[in-house]
Amino acid sequence: MSPERRREMIIRAALPLVVEYGTSVTTAQIARAAGIGEGTIFRAFGDKDALLAACMAEALRPDDMLAHVAAISTTLPLAERLIEAAEAMRGHLARMGAVASAMAVSGLLQRGAPRGDAATEDSSGEQARPPASSREESMAATRDVLTGLFEPERDSLRLPAERLAEAFQFLVMAAGRGPTPLTAAELVDLFLHGAMKDDRSG
Repeated sequence: MSPERRREMIIRAALPLVVEYGTSVTTAQIARAAGIGEGTIFRAFGDKDALLAACMAEALRPDDMLAHVAAISTTLPLAERLIEAAEAMRGHLARMGAVASAMAVSGLLQRGAPRGDAATEDSSGEQARPPASSREESMAATRDVLTGLFEPERDSLRLPAERLAEAFQFLVMAAGRGPTPLTAAELVDLFLHGAMKDDRSG
């Protein structure tokens, strides 16, 4: 196994433990979860803080979410496409939030580990943010894959697909917060049909 693949394997084993235990997770626990010796972790990362910082960086990566949204079949009705996309995006945001909160408890974020997404709050209630360049790249990539979901209906849309994708992106990011967040289906219905009931039948 290459050094890079080994690092990826360790990070994937560590992420759920970081969410569960925060920064109190031990390298011994991570080594057991990864099925490796504890010394392998230190050879790969140097120390535990470096591994935790790598876990935060991995949690920020939108690759899996982008692949999921890009793979949504455009033969599905638009509402179903958007519900699936919203659920994938929320899953990504939840993972970032969980890892960021675990890091914030120990103050690791303040010591220089990468930070969470623009819509993610740490345990203190403050928004945790990654470097602006990576955040903007992630947002742009997400808009691109969402735009593709609107393409089949482009001729019947009230606004360009790109603008609708951007609006939907920000709605998903905002609507998942608060004491009673909208479900993905409620969010999509509101986005596509507005807040008012259809009175045309009366």
